[in-house]
Amino acid sequence: MRMRLASWLGGAVLACAFGLGGGKASAGNQKEEALSDSVRLALANAIADARPPRPAFRTEAARARYQAWLDAMSGRLVKRLPDVQTRTEFLETVWYESTRAGLDPGLVLGLIQVESAYRKYAISIAGARGYMQVMPFWTKVIGDGDRRRLFHMQTNLRYGCAILRMYIDMERGDLYLALGRYNGSRGKPKYPNAVLAAWKNWEFKHGI
Repeated sequence: MRMRLASWLGGAVLACAFGLGGGKASAGNQKEEALSDSVRLALANAIADARPPRPAFRTEAARARYQAWLDAMSGRLVKRLPDVQTRTEFLETVWYESTRAGLDPGLVLGLIQVESAYRKYAISIAGARGYMQVMPFWTKVIGDGDRRRLFHMQTNLRYGCAILRMYIDMERGDLYLALGRYNGSRGKPKYPNAVLAAWKNWEFKHGI
């Protein structure tokens, strides 16, 4: 059964739930597609806000849920990112950028596991870069053209989450097809199945 996610352009569905105001890079060849002006503008706006990932919470319960998630994920990630400061900053940014884009942080962590094995400076054979293996052409399509910034943690995660969200919307919530599109292998099962399996490693249920 294919998984579907709700549509988003600007509103983060999962942010409401939280109370907000290994190996070589395996990325495929993301395709440079013709985008409508409205989609291009929405993507450009989505990556333009460079505020640091410092979430604000409406309630103490929301803050406690976030802290519980952070603690749980940090424990699972310690072998891959042993430095506590690096690990904490990475998880804070993953949470911020994924919820901002209306994505489950666990899905994004699973995708990063498959794409780059959590390596900041990973480069695929196709030339995709960083944690979420973003193709450099995106910096010209929706950014300032500086492909070096794809090795900056927040920039890479911002691009990756915005692009994945766009593909989900283009596929009308069909996560299976959207993941294939992200990898440049739309309709083929290997990559979507790998990400969906990796997602299970990062599932989180507060209080369990």
